[in-house]
Amino acid sequence: MDFTISPRLEEFRSRIGAFVEEKIIPLEADRANYDPHENIRLEIAHRLRAEARAEGLWCLQLKPETGGQGLGRIGMAVCYEAMNRSIFGPVVFNSAAPDDGNMMLLEAVGTDAQKERWLKPIVEGNVRSSFAMTEPMPGGGSDPSMIQTRAVRRGDTYTITGRKWFITGADEAQHFILIAKTSDDARKGLTAFLFDRSQPGWRVERRIEIMGPEEHGGHCELVFDGLEIPVADVLMAEGEGLKATQIRLGPARLTHCMRWLGLSKRCVEIARAYAGERTSFGQRLADRESIQMMLADVAMKLEIGRLLVMKAAWALEQGSFARKEISMAKVHVANLLHQAADTALQINGARGYSRDTVVEWIYRYARQARLVDGADEVHKMVLNNQLDAEGDEFWKWAVGQ
Repeated sequence: MDFTISPRLEEFRSRIGAFVEEKIIPLEADRANYDPHENIRLEIAHRLRAEARAEGLWCLQLKPETGGQGLGRIGMAVCYEAMNRSIFGPVVFNSAAPDDGNMMLLEAVGTDAQKERWLKPIVEGNVRSSFAMTEPMPGGGSDPSMIQTRAVRRGDTYTITGRKWFITGADEAQHFILIAKTSDDARKGLTAFLFDRSQPGWRVERRIEIMGPEEHGGHCELVFDGLEIPVADVLMAEGEGLKATQIRLGPARLTHCMRWLGLSKRCVEIARAYAGERTSFGQRLADRESIQMMLADVAMKLEIGRLLVMKAAWALEQGSFARKEISMAKVHVANLLHQAADTALQINGARGYSRDTVVEWIYRYARQARLVDGADEVHKMVLNNQLDAEGDEFWKWAVGQ
């Protein structure tokens, strides 16, 4: 097992780290740099995105012919962790959800015409995008077979009716990928569609207020009441929507974990810095065994998370769907992020609960991690199903040639 990374990858990691440290993290201290939804103001993001692009740190996850650097899944794990040391980081490098997953899906399965029309503007940073799948009850969430939104074909056009909610980025997205039901077939009943914000027959019903800070474009409820989509804007083919979601959501879950590792490390940094300078009852916090145990536990779980993420990234690069590995990483890292933020807040005391640091931002953001892209319980159910199906083979080693 080789845990080394290439000199080229280390160069990217180092350059990203320096960019984040020097140009992004300093912005977090001034509330004037935040928009009303607690993310980086767009005009500042646009300036930093131009700088990142000029430095060759743009869309690293994509192939060179698409406009990226072709770093692969392992390279993404290394670089995304470095990007998300700042709460503002990923969007600056065009590696934030949902654009990240949408670009990788379009790159993987889009036709040449679809890549030109729908992918290229996102890669160039001219538009944002959204992935519309989740629905209010009784529609589909973690179980896509429950999707209620319908697409009915009439000639060369599909007419869409239904409702979606908690659609990330929808309030500011121009390009959308929509999952809708085209038949009652259990495996071939869903289809993926592409549509533009300017098309009539749909609307943003509301931007849903949430507990934590929001991504740009928020989390929205959408209503479709006659949106017409031409056959040319079907992604893949009719009936392959479930396959499209599998291609997109597996790696997207893992990229969340990659980014969350960066936020977890930032929490440890803030906690260690404060513990090193704060004294009480004649002793530094860092010298107290209770504090040492708290930090060591998070550090250990963080390293476990990195190994789980790397194994899943490696499995994806071998051509596996890596369902088991991704589910393990998703559950572990989501819970790690919450623990890391909680530990940093506890060690910082009232300072951690205040807005003097980004810890309280990360703490509120962290709670969604155990819900998005599949709740903990869903991933554990998936893992148990695989354990039942595989038995002792669940733990088998991959054997090389």
